[in-house]
Amino acid sequence: MDAGEYIQAAGKYIDTVYRAAYSYCKKREDAEDAVQNVFLKLMNTDVTFIDDEHLKRWLIRCVINECKNNFGSFWHRNKVSLDDLDTAPSYSDTHTQSGELLAAVMKLPTNYSTVIHLYYYEGYDVKEISQILGISESNVQIRLMRARNKLKTIIEEA
Repeated sequence: MDAGEYIQAAGKYIDTVYRAAYSYCKKREDAEDAVQNVFLKLMNTDVTFIDDEHLKRWLIRCVINECKNNFGSFWHRNKVSLDDLDTAPSYSDTHTQSGELLAAVMKLPTNYSTVIHLYYYEGYDVKEISQILGISESNVQIRLMRARNKLKTIIEEA
């Protein structure tokens, strides 16, 4: 990938990759670290991308893997945060501007918030999400159903 293609890809997909990382990590700093590492991988990759959608899926898959690797590290499990003030990514949906729905999604376990993010915010269908996450389509549907039920409970309690 040459410098021009890299700059174009970074400008086009940085928000998408950041939102995916934030939905997984739930911390601004962790999401930023994951995004930075993914774009470093993009700069050094020798993968030939078929089209923009292939690139976008590759970036999302890489950022999810990066987040999983960070959560599994000894450092992440044993750190203490000094500043819990997070800056949420901007979403264009009117319901999330109030912050209520986004806050409810962020309360979900990671496996649920990730599928909700990919389905509703990124517009992927169940088959595409199963390919991105490497799980079966039925598992994606189950996670979506459980996530919706949990969201309903969270919103009703608020």
